[in-house]
Amino acid sequence: MRRRAVLRGPDAATIAGLEARLEAQAALIREQAASLSQSQKIFDRASVAARIGVWQCNLADQALQWTDVVYDLFDLPRDAPLDRAEIVKCYTPASAAELQAKRSKGIAERTGFGLDAEIVTAKGNRRWIRITASVECEDGVAVRIFGMKQDITEEKILADQTRYLAEYDVMTGLANRSRFQSKLAELTAVTSGQPALGALLLVDLDGFKQINDTFGHIAGDECLKDVARRLESACAGVDLVSRIGGDEFAVLAGPQLDLAAISELARDIIDSLGRPVDNGGRALKLGASIGIARYEECTPSELLVRADTALYQAKAGGRNTFRIFKAPEATGVRNPRAA
Repeated sequence: MRRRAVLRGPDAATIAGLEARLEAQAALIREQAASLSQSQKIFDRASVAARIGVWQCNLADQALQWTDVVYDLFDLPRDAPLDRAEIVKCYTPASAAELQAKRSKGIAERTGFGLDAEIVTAKGNRRWIRITASVECEDGVAVRIFGMKQDITEEKILADQTRYLAEYDVMTGLANRSRFQSKLAELTAVTSGQPALGALLLVDLDGFKQINDTFGHIAGDECLKDVARRLESACAGVDLVSRIGGDEFAVLAGPQLDLAAISELARDIIDSLGRPVDNGGRALKLGASIGIARYEECTPSELLVRADTALYQAKAGGRNTFRIFKAPEATGVRNPRAA
């Protein structure tokens, strides 16, 4: 009968030490696993709260891998099969083209890319997502792309609203004075050193103050809204129609209009704004006087002064007329349709 060997001395102590070390390592692994699990929970919760998901694309076969939030961004079930060609169809044409261009460049340069893209989800919802991507290489060859996708729809809406308030008149929806001045500077800079083409038309309403004083500001506001609609209709194809003051409007006509076309445009505006405005069964009568300055080698402020000078002449000439500024004196053309 074999007798079981009993370990004594240094051998037993060594084994006991090893077992203790193993137990300590096992405890450390359990602790790290618990910490990793907690970190994963925190990441998942933060990811959902921030609407940020992680994605990866294998370049060899274009296979996609998404975290749950990316499925949610595209309104897809979290176990839905992913076909990159079908996913790209969710992007609007402009965003799809930008994605393709930046993606191809990032892969070719083995760097990465980023863009804000508009998508239409599987349920028909429109969203804006911010894509960040990095290219992973092996032996200098791009093998996969990975990064994040974040829902920025609310950010985009807020930015658009802020930009709208900065550039447009809230009452009429026309461009405001700030946008007008920016566009005026742009157009006068482009035509520097070239023949005078296009023009600035300053439109001032005749009879508006009387309507405002007689029928109140609500009626006046409705008149301004109606004037804005008529101006946009009469000025289809121009560079900009804007409201630059209480009852003052400005039209920027580009190089597609010569002097004859500019004069015809002024006549159309006067005829359009001269029609009565219906206000609760009341026919409110308005008119318009217009001062015109053609683009020449001058600053935006000088062009405004010229148009204002012509407008003053139109007012002095009986109203419901237009005048075209001609240096060195303010002379012009009388509207043959004016009464």
